[in-house]
This record gives sequence, structure tokens and C-alpha cells, in this order.
Amino acid sequence: MLADIISVCQKLNIQHDEIIPFGTNKAKIHLKALKRLDKKPDGKLILVTAINPTPAGEGKTTISIGLAQGLQKVGQKAVLALREPSLGPVFGLKGGATGGGLASVHPSEEINLHFTGDLHAITSANNLLSALIDNHIFQGNELNIDRVVWTRTMDMNDRSLRSIETPLRKDGFVITAASEIMAILALASDIKDLKNRINRILIGYDPNDKPIFVSDLGGADALTLLLKEAIHPNLVQSTEGVPAFIHAGPFANIAHGCNSIVATRLALKLGDYTVTEAGFGADLGMEKFLDLKMPHLNKQVDAIVIVATLRALKLHGGAKDYQEKNMDALKAGVPHLNKHLENIKQYGMNYVIALNYFDVDDDEELAYLMNWAKDNQHPIALSKGFVEGGEGMIELAKEVMKQADRPATFKRMYEPTDPPKVKIEKIATKLYGAGEVVFSKRALEQLANYEELGWNLPVCMAKTPLSLTGDPAIKGLPEQFTLNIQAVRPSLGAGFLVALTKGIMVMPGLNKTPRALDFIIDDEGNVAEKGK
Repeated sequence: MLADIISVCQKLNIQHDEIIPFGTNKAKIHLKALKRLDKKPDGKLILVTAINPTPAGEGKTTISIGLAQGLQKVGQKAVLALREPSLGPVFGLKGGATGGGLASVHPSEEINLHFTGDLHAITSANNLLSALIDNHIFQGNELNIDRVVWTRTMDMNDRSLRSIETPLRKDGFVITAASEIMAILALASDIKDLKNRINRILIGYDPNDKPIFVSDLGGADALTLLLKEAIHPNLVQSTEGVPAFIHAGPFANIAHGCNSIVATRLALKLGDYTVTEAGFGADLGMEKFLDLKMPHLNKQVDAIVIVATLRALKLHGGAKDYQEKNMDALKAGVPHLNKHLENIKQYGMNYVIALNYFDVDDDEELAYLMNWAKDNQHPIALSKGFVEGGEGMIELAKEVMKQADRPATFKRMYEPTDPPKVKIEKIATKLYGAGEVVFSKRALEQLANYEELGWNLPVCMAKTPLSLTGDPAIKGLPEQFTLNIQAVRPSLGAGFLVALTKGIMVMPGLNKTPRALDFIIDDEGNVAEKGK
């Protein structure tokens, strides 16, 4: 039986006037709690990442939740800091993002759907800006807006909305998780910073290619008003009562893939260990956490947990059916894991491999991978959080504590002074293993324009999560491949440039048999899924 959310807050020493309850099982925590705790030392920061996954994912959130419960089992005060789910995956292919089995956060169904309304607020703020832009043009266009680069958004997979045409102009939609407003909310430190970032949003250009910002148009206060409640982090709890901040949900393949700065900071102040995740694999989410988010935290990651599964390694080893036993494919897939470990070492970070256990896993294959890791001095732990909860994560928790106590010196993937083109090339060659980076004519023109405008910012790569390359069909550890950059878009409010690889879509489409067709709700409002 889970505790009342007020009891969870009291357990964390959150004060009564800092709690904004949403019923009995979830709450927002007012940002004034962060001000009160400003001088309190931070706990340890544990980042959970993964190898490149199968299309269904490898249980990174389940491992994160299970690890926090494992830390609690060994007497540590653990706090989770996770991303909010998007309705796109919930009704599409992957499903929700609340973990699974005995390593879940609750109320799962509410978190996966409307939760506390944050994604609705972000969508509304984004589309209010679109309405203000179009209204300004309709009412006479005093700013002489010639080309609009701001797009509308919706929290749903709908490929038909990628490109649209209104009576005024050509437009399009991105999914809410990829919108700049989402990134801004995730990176803003307070209301003032939120409004300042909104004012920096690029909305378009005049006929002379002079950039036009929200600060020129006006309306930043109205957008901030829509977000003034959403900026406060959400608090729920895990299956075993571990406090869990779930706040902001940018995708890691087409956005920066990390939960909010304020939620992570709160967790660091309130726990001995903060367990957080970065979306998809280490080539995407981990890189973005370390290069885009960590500089805002004023706190270095103490240890990295990299999630691996037998099925994903067999997929990268060439297996057509990665659910079946295939020792040859497993052995062929191990270099893929090794590349991700090398990437973690490039950053100078300590790590542990979490081998996520599935009940269909073969004992011989499990033994092979465990022995390979130990023979090569890679810390590893078999993780059974799904079926055993925190009890099945104690081994991982102890190894994480050991690695988090080891000294580490963070090394940048690129220097802040590097031109954006060089930053992209360094990420692609050093982290992905690309032999060459080819920029489209359009991308080169954009980069030249940004350099002229002085927009030398960090880079957020938009790339498939299913491969180290830009092609989701290429598995394993490909050598000397070419990464194609089709466009580079400014996200000035977020504070980075988004580099889109060839074929990437910022508005996903539904798969052939989306999960939306499997939901069942009875006359009493009880929800289930076919086959579960």
C-alpha cells in the first residue's frame, strides 16, 4: 500500500507551504523549496543510460527505479529524477515511461496520460506563440516578418501534420517533446530565467534575413503565465515508496532527452543518491546530459549505469530473431557494448553495466556476458528489478556506491569555443565512430549564417536511437560510416543548435499496429491492454 503523497513530502522534509497537492497520490513542489535548500550539500548523482536499444527499449526506466529501490534497501536515502511520458509513445510503439513490474512509479496510468497538465501547458504556450505570430502578420506585419521558423506542436504522433498550409503561410507541427518550449522548461532555473529564455526564441526573419525574436513581438509574459505552474516539479513515488520527481519530457533522439534542471537539483538536495536517466543510448541521451544539462547543474555526475540486455546485443550481432538463443550473435554484439563503454571512458566517468534480466534469458548467454565483463575489468551486475523490486537490485546498488566514491575527472567531448561545425564533427567521429561527416548545402549555409550572427552554441544532435549511425538499419559497430547532416536549427531559448541528421523527423508517425488499438476501458473506468 503506497503512502499518501503528503507523507512522502514529510519523509523528504518538504515544508507544508511548499506542497501543491494533486489529490492524494501526486503533488507539485514549489520552487521556493529550492531556495530554502540552496546551501544544503548535494548528494551523489547517478546517471542511467543504455546501449542502442531494440525498438521496444531495454528497460532503462525500470533499471533507474529498481536501482533507487536497491539503494533504499541498503540503507541509503534515494530520490528519483525522471522525465514525463509523452502521449506519442503511450499510444504508439514503445508505451509509457513509468517502469515495469516491481520497479514502477505510481500512479502509472495518470503519469502516462495527463498527469499534472505540464505537457498541455507546454503545448498551449507553444501554440499561443504561433497564434501571436500569425495575428501580427494578419494585422499589418509591423515587424515585416518574411519567413517564420516557429512551428506548432501537439503531443501525439501524427505524420499528416508535419507540413501544413494555412491561409497565411506554410507551417507544420512538431511533437511536444521536441518543441523548444519543452527544452526551455527543462532547462529553466526559475520563472525569471524561463521568461528570459522565451524572449530569446527565434520566430523568423525579415526580408533582409535579420532575425526576429519573441522580445520583438511581445507576449513572453503570457507564455510564461501558461507555464508558471508547470515549472514546479512533480512528485510521486515508486512501488517501494522511493520519492520520484517526474518533470519535463524532451525526447533524446530529436531533443535533449533529460528531465528538468529544477527537479534534479531538488533531488540532489533531498537525497543521499539521486538516480536520473537520459533517453535512449549513451550516444544520444548520455552525451546530451553531460554536454547540455550538466553545465547548468553545477554538479558532476558521480557514476554512470549503462543498461544492456542479451536481446539488444544479439540484435546488434546480426540476429534476426533476437529473442531466441544465439551465442554467435551475442558474441558479435559485444563490441557494440564495448564502444559505449569506451565513450563513457572518453568522458572520464566511472560506470557499471546493468544487465537487465528477462525471464526468457538463457543461462549460458547470461554467464558468457557476465564473464566477459569480469575478464575485461568492467563492473557489472545482473539486475532483476522487474521481478524482485529493490531486492533484485542490491548487487547493482552496492557496485554503484563503490563507483560513485571513486575519483573522476570530467573531460569534454568538445570545447565551448569550437565552432558548431567542429562540435558536430567531434560528436560524430569521437562518439559515434563516423569516418566522415557530410553537410548538406542548406546546413552549411545555416552554419555560416549562425557564425555571422555570433550564435556559437552547444549542439543537440537529432539522430536515430537504433544505431550508432544515422541509419536505423545499421546495427553493431559499423566502421568508417558517413553521417549526413541535413539541417541545423537554432534553439536560442534553450541555448543550443539542433543538428538534424538525414531522415530524422521531429513529428513521428504511428506504427502499423499502434498501442492505441489495444487499450480497453470498461464501464467503470478500469483500463487494461489486450494481452496483458
